[in-house]
Amino acid sequence: MRWWAVANFVSNAGTWMQLTVQNLLVLQITGSAAATGLSMSVQAAPGLLLGTLGGALVDRWPRKLTAAVGQVLLGAVAVLTAVLVALDQLNLPLLMVLAALTGVIATVDGPACALLGNDLVRTEDIPSAIGVGSLAHSGGRLAGAALAGVTVGVLGTAAAYVANGFTFLFVACVIPFLKPVRRQERAVPAARPKGRGGRAPRDTGGVREGLVFFARRPRLVALAGLNGISALFGRNYSLTLVVLVTGPLAGDAGTFSTVATVLAVGGIVGAVLGARLQRPGVRLVGMLTLAGALLQVLAGLSPSVAVLLVLVLPMAIAESVADTAQNTVLQTDPPAHMRGRVLGAWSSIRTVWGLAAPPTLGLLMEVLGARGALVAGGLLVASTVGTAFLTRGRRTAKAAATARLTTTVVEAPLTEALVPKTAQLSSPRTELGTAV
Repeated sequence: MRWWAVANFVSNAGTWMQLTVQNLLVLQITGSAAATGLSMSVQAAPGLLLGTLGGALVDRWPRKLTAAVGQVLLGAVAVLTAVLVALDQLNLPLLMVLAALTGVIATVDGPACALLGNDLVRTEDIPSAIGVGSLAHSGGRLAGAALAGVTVGVLGTAAAYVANGFTFLFVACVIPFLKPVRRQERAVPAARPKGRGGRAPRDTGGVREGLVFFARRPRLVALAGLNGISALFGRNYSLTLVVLVTGPLAGDAGTFSTVATVLAVGGIVGAVLGARLQRPGVRLVGMLTLAGALLQVLAGLSPSVAVLLVLVLPMAIAESVADTAQNTVLQTDPPAHMRGRVLGAWSSIRTVWGLAAPPTLGLLMEVLGARGALVAGGLLVASTVGTAFLTRGRRTAKAAATARLTTTVVEAPLTEALVPKTAQLSSPRTELGTAV
């Protein structure tokens, strides 16, 4: 697990370095910020269209082999991009194709690597493993963003892609030496339903089964709702806070860099705290979402950057711990043979929220301003989650009252009716003693 954590850190650093350089490269080629956003959408789009299929393939194929091949392919795409950049043959359409290809490979590689990390520890240590993964992600993000500027300034854009390619190859070399922990649970596939004439329907790769399972699991549906409301009206701090800092708070790019650093530090602290969770559930995710929404309201009302920095740290911690708890539920609640498909369905759902959130928040800021968007969004998230808690509490109380009423009305009279009759029955030994 230690080797896997190091490999994750190296891989995340390379990925964030490439993402940073890719945005700069698109700007150099086109000079358009819209084209930069389009390249990010093109890379994310396969997760929406092929996420469930990728998860189904992960459930079917050997996990270590799938993860290793995925890393090799991602490394090959990065090196190919570096060669095209070095030869000055890279244009925008070709860059879009390579970004889409990276997204397609990631639909299989992402779930495979996530579940492979869980296979390396005992079942009760999975939350800690996910927390360590979050820590590697946050640390890699900081290191990658910092290395991108140094690498491009000293060695050029192509060097960043080459370095990212080698990080993928490093992970692929580590995977064969990993030893998964043997568990009692076995990935036994569910019985396939019969179609007309008693014949099994044509296999569709398990995509439909994954979607149906997800839709029928209340805990997973609740997580999707929490993630959606948070993505649409909060948590997109890289967009909302930059407008707040450079607008009403009269800051500059350096000021927002300080805010972003505090956000990253909070993410690391949250990952460490999340690694200590034993059995996190949807309730914990909801409470952290509610806390983050209320802090967002206060952040929108911040009179100065100093006050904002004080609020940003617990906001980032709450978000990071909630993400760790959420990932733990997603990777432990389904049975073993369904986990790839559940992660695939989750990838599609998150992609929907990820594509819808920026324009929604942008429109909200256009109408209400940066402060108004943060306050209104936070209140909307808080009221939605609070209403869900109250509704669930009333249902639970009603169910408990119904159970007590059933006990009083049905079980108590039945007991009273049976006990006296049972007491009146005499045994042969008692009758014999009386006669003597």
